[in-house]
Amino acid sequence: MSDYKLIVIGAGPGGYEAALQAAKLGMKTAVIENRDVGGTCLNRGCIPTKTLLHSSELVNGLKNGEKCGIAAENVTINLERIFEHKREISQKLRSGIESMFESSKVDLFRGTGTLCGEGSVKVTSADGEKMLTADNILIATGSVPARPPIPGLDLPGVITSDEILDGADHLYQSMVIIGGGVIGVELATFYNDLGCEVTIVEGLDRLLPNMDKDLGQNLSMSLKKRGIKIFTSSLVSNVTKCEEGLSVNFTAKDVQNSARGEVVLCAIGRRPNTAGLFAEGVSIEMNRASIAVNEKYETSMKNVYAIGDVSSKIQLAHVATAQGLACVEALAGRTAVTDVSIVPGCIYCRPEIASVGMTEAEAKAAGREVKVGKHVMFSNAKTIISDSDRSFMKVLADVDTGAIVGAQFMCEHATDMISEISVAIANGLSAKQMLKAMRPHPTFEEALTRALEELCCD
Repeated sequence: MSDYKLIVIGAGPGGYEAALQAAKLGMKTAVIENRDVGGTCLNRGCIPTKTLLHSSELVNGLKNGEKCGIAAENVTINLERIFEHKREISQKLRSGIESMFESSKVDLFRGTGTLCGEGSVKVTSADGEKMLTADNILIATGSVPARPPIPGLDLPGVITSDEILDGADHLYQSMVIIGGGVIGVELATFYNDLGCEVTIVEGLDRLLPNMDKDLGQNLSMSLKKRGIKIFTSSLVSNVTKCEEGLSVNFTAKDVQNSARGEVVLCAIGRRPNTAGLFAEGVSIEMNRASIAVNEKYETSMKNVYAIGDVSSKIQLAHVATAQGLACVEALAGRTAVTDVSIVPGCIYCRPEIASVGMTEAEAKAAGREVKVGKHVMFSNAKTIISDSDRSFMKVLADVDTGAIVGAQFMCEHATDMISEISVAIANGLSAKQMLKAMRPHPTFEEALTRALEELCCD
């Protein structure tokens, strides 16, 4: 008889939610984690970044409050306290997860979990090794920052998001960020708010290259307005030492250029975390660096499953959570409630960005005819009050059926409003059906009504 019905390797959002749900459904469950519970999201990603951005937003508001009648002189920035506050938030949330494990009778093993074969996992910690057995094993080890083979990325002063979120002993005077994706633009916003001179170097033709074109272009204009230098279509050749600290050397349209800074943040992306995961002789089918799984999250090894960043193309905490819950529900013979194919994406720059479903380019590539309703929020009262930068809401609907198929928001609180579109897509709602709901005034959400009305125009 096995020690457990389910062993989960990794206590990030996918792993801990899956473990708690398994326990709720009556499975004897254990979780193995070699770092802090909560994974990357809680300790080195989503939560720390948003905590820092909250602090920098306060700084920005104080510095620019004169037009509202609020003059704050001699605003001081205590970087040590900002990062201490970030650590306090993460610790509070970690404690909550550990308490839920305890109350749900989920056993937590602190150490590295290594798959030794079907139904067998070794836990290695400072106290030694321990073998555990389970009917089912769920791999949820997440991802780690990627460092591409660019000469000079190993120089002192070249850091990743993991290292930058640990904190620094002083505020950087200048920073070059390699990568204009989510991590790059969020940390650019934070350091720019604090007065650091920021430069972003992106290899593709715009910021946020995996999102709708309007989002990347408008964000670029907003960031430039705040003094952030942006180079797109720029391929980094190497990083070298220079008088200012480090020089990121790149080529744009066959022209050599460089950007210099005290530090360089490598924010090119993340890769699946499989370090120490497989014992010698244990083999699981891989899809390049990711663990290959089918639609039921099954790996090539019987009764071994994988979810989240370690196996998914979409590396988001809420995707890992939805997949973990779906996997556990299937193990219990139940049907998952959440449609894991409808994935909202959120970026916490200023103004916020959120999207879900198809973009215009994706619809065209799929040969699907869509109609677009877009409202630019120049006349939106809340946008004017908050003095927000370029803001808009764009909604896409299928021409034949009228069903909402996607949306892109760039405005204050976009991340809190995108779920309305997710619900619409999940339930096949049309613009006319969504217009049946009254949206209060004054709100940012009124812009959604205007965009939906445009979809309904003949």
